[in-house]
Amino acid sequence: MRASLTLKRLLLIACLLLTVATSPARAGQQDHSYSSTDVQNGLRLYTSECALCHGPNGDLMSGIDLRRGRFRRAVSDEDLVRVITGGVPDAGMPSFAKLQAADVTALVAFIRAGFDVSGAAVKIGDPGRGKALFAGKAGCVTCHRVNGVGPRTAPDLSDIGASRTAPALQRSLLDPSSAMWPINRPVRITTRDGKTFRGRRMNEDTYTVQIIDEQERLLTFIKADLREFEVSTKSTMPAATGLSSEELSDVIAYLLTLK
Repeated sequence: MRASLTLKRLLLIACLLLTVATSPARAGQQDHSYSSTDVQNGLRLYTSECALCHGPNGDLMSGIDLRRGRFRRAVSDEDLVRVITGGVPDAGMPSFAKLQAADVTALVAFIRAGFDVSGAAVKIGDPGRGKALFAGKAGCVTCHRVNGVGPRTAPDLSDIGASRTAPALQRSLLDPSSAMWPINRPVRITTRDGKTFRGRRMNEDTYTVQIIDEQERLLTFIKADLREFEVSTKSTMPAATGLSSEELSDVIAYLLTLK
C-alpha cells in the first residue's frame, strides 16, 4: 500500500512539472517566428493562388513588392490576413476567404520570409501598439533616441528600419550582445592620471578614440595617453524577455517604420 501511494505521488509530481513546462505563457514566449513548414506551405499556395497576378517575385503590381515587404495598405501581419481574406475590390484583387486559417498563415509566413523557404519569417505586429510599448513597458526610450527625442547614450534608432531586417531586429531585442555592431560596443577608458570614463564607442582610428559617455558628452582620447582602453563585447542593453510574443512583434513592427 505504501509503495503504491509513493508511486501515485511521483506520477502526480511528474504531471505537475509537465504542465508547468508546457504552459501557454511559457510557450508563447518562444512564438516569435513562423515555422519552416509554414514557409514551405506558403510557397506552394503562393505559386497556385498568387503568382499569376503578383508574379514569381511578388513585384508585378505597381507600388507592391511582396518579397521586399512593400505594400499599399498592409503593415502588420493582421493587415495582410485582412487583405488576403477580404480582397481589395477597388484594385481588382479577389477575396481568398475560401482558404483555411492555416493556409493564410502559411502565405503570410512565406511573404515575411522574403520568398526564401530557408529564411526566417518573423511575425510583424501592430506599429501603433509597438510605439506605445517602445515608450512604455519595453523601456526603450530610457536609452535610445528617435527623431530628435530621447537620450544619446544608446544608438539613435531614427532610421533603424532602413538598415535592419525584421529577423535582425528580433535578434537585437532577444540577444542584444550577439547583434551589436562593433562601433557601438561599450568601452571603459582610464587615463594616465587615473580618471575613468565609461560610454559607447563612436569612432576609432589608429591614434584616437571617440566615445559618448554616460553623461552624453562626446569625448576624444589620444590612445598614447591612456593607461587602459577596454572594449566589451557584452551589450549594456537588457534582453526583451519581459515582453510577450505579441508585444515583441508589435515593437518590431514599430521599429520597421523608422526610416
